[in-house]
Amino acid sequence: MADPDYLAYLSFLTERRISPSGLSEYLHAEDGDDEMDIDFIGMPPSDGPNSASVARSSQESVDIDDSAVESDNVVVVEDEDEDEDGSNERRNYNNSEGGEMSSSKDNKDEEEKVDAEEELNRDEIDGLICSICFEAWSSGGDHRVCCLPCGHIYGLACIKKWLQGRGSGKCPQCKKKCSMKSIRVLYASRIVALDVKLQKKVRSLEAKCSSFKEKSDDLSAKRVEWRKKEADLCMEVHYLKERTRHLEGLLESAQSRPLGSSMARWGCRGEAGLGDDVEKEFHQQGSSISFMLQKDIQVDGARIFDVDTSSQILIIARRLSGMGTMNVLTKMSLIPSHEKEDIHLPVGFKAVKDLRVSPHARIVLLASLGKKLSVVSTQSNNTVLTYDLQAAAWSCSWDLSNSHYIYAGLQNGMVVQFDMRQTMRPVESITGLTDSPIHTVHSLSADSTVSCGVKGVLTASSVGLCHWDFGRSGGRPYLIPESENQGVCISLAYGPSRDDIVASFRPKIEFSGDLTISQPTLSASTSISGEGVRGSHVLYKRVGGRYEKLGATCANVSGIRLPKSAIVDGVSQNPLFASADEVTSELVLQDLPSLTVVQHLRSRKYPIRDMKYASILNSGLLSCLAEDSLQLFSTKLL
Repeated sequence: MADPDYLAYLSFLTERRISPSGLSEYLHAEDGDDEMDIDFIGMPPSDGPNSASVARSSQESVDIDDSAVESDNVVVVEDEDEDEDGSNERRNYNNSEGGEMSSSKDNKDEEEKVDAEEELNRDEIDGLICSICFEAWSSGGDHRVCCLPCGHIYGLACIKKWLQGRGSGKCPQCKKKCSMKSIRVLYASRIVALDVKLQKKVRSLEAKCSSFKEKSDDLSAKRVEWRKKEADLCMEVHYLKERTRHLEGLLESAQSRPLGSSMARWGCRGEAGLGDDVEKEFHQQGSSISFMLQKDIQVDGARIFDVDTSSQILIIARRLSGMGTMNVLTKMSLIPSHEKEDIHLPVGFKAVKDLRVSPHARIVLLASLGKKLSVVSTQSNNTVLTYDLQAAAWSCSWDLSNSHYIYAGLQNGMVVQFDMRQTMRPVESITGLTDSPIHTVHSLSADSTVSCGVKGVLTASSVGLCHWDFGRSGGRPYLIPESENQGVCISLAYGPSRDDIVASFRPKIEFSGDLTISQPTLSASTSISGEGVRGSHVLYKRVGGRYEKLGATCANVSGIRLPKSAIVDGVSQNPLFASADEVTSELVLQDLPSLTVVQHLRSRKYPIRDMKYASILNSGLLSCLAEDSLQLFSTKLL
């Protein structure tokens, strides 16, 4: 049933032909009061019984029975279900597109008698406007916001008129008894009705969103991992396909040629004749080693490089062409997309002749033809130390057992040792056996047979291989036995893990009068056409303080340049020796100590200027620099 008091209230308005919007003026006219200024606040569209009503306070003071309810901030009215004794009732509501609102359906006969345009939802009146005059209450003046002890809110003038008139001392909504002294003025800048259930629902949805986000992040991480595994599997499939194609080719070749025809053409141990593809295939039979081309990168002006395994970057020394030649170091990431960054070297630094990445820290050692030995940080991209030398530096090396010591091989045949903790002068300088330039320097691994404090260094020059002892009083370098009569030493590779040493030689050129020169002049038959000369690779083994020659093989070597070579360790049971074939412009991999060829890698350009090997994660990386092309070959480690 409908509330009798509420129906009486509607009858009261009907008898006097007063609209809900004009009730305030009628009440004020009966009291003889002047019109009050009411600050109307733009009301947001109602969304149910929990809408918010906002009014700015003018901070006026109204004294009713010397008591008031004060608040400096916000009065929050929570909309919850309560019992019959003086609390709010749960009311059903329905908002239509035209703004029409329906009340309870308990009494259909009474609903038909009331005009739909004047019928209002009580819950909305509680939240938006005064439920007596249907006008917005104000924060000051006669119609300021106030409440009864039961908690229902009205305009001050309206509730006073109601209680003085036919209200019979009861709240218009809950019929709880009250008096004029029970009125409490609310001092608040805003009055907000909160829906507790809606807040709980919002918190529940936020928790679900957070859970979904965590699941999304977890799926994204798994997606990245799956893509990485997919890329590894694709590389492995590609490797197996190439291996299968290669073995099928070897099988067809072996079936098509007569038995023993290939061995008859061998001139030197472990090396085929010039241009003989059949022998190349023969040496690959039975080998499980297979380096595959991973990337071919264009690098303009590159001459020499090294690999920083800890940071997975390449450090490349380049000479930029154009007005005013400039030397730079380029850091290139080994991770796709191979990002690059240049480190500009000081003006007058001249060409970098040798470059070595430190095995102890992220710094690089540079040997310069400008008589400089420099240490450059790859983190800050700044030059840390620079030493002035007596002559141009042709080679350099870090000490394997002590991160403070560095070495430089000079053009005048000397080798100098520096301690980076002493930045003024060399710790020790030793004069060589000849004044031939020291084109390669390697710090040797620690030897238990050598006294403490003595550091061994192995060098290569045109006269052969030399051993140097730094830290020993009166120590003089000495030639490695059987290296002085092999020819002109043009390259030296050293494997510190097993003390394997491979030196490359080209023949000396004899003239009348017993005159011998080690650097032949440029000729059409050697350099311009790309053809090399017949030389050799000699394998040595360092055992204690002695050097043993284990074997030699014929090879096509450069007739004018100083090529580079490398020891490859960890990809098979035995180490491998990597060098360039100057006739075919290929990289040749040979097993040690047998010096048997196990694989040929085709280089796209000529000549091959530098090569380095490094193990990164689970892969072996063999890098080859030929002119302005840097090729990366990779294989799986054991």
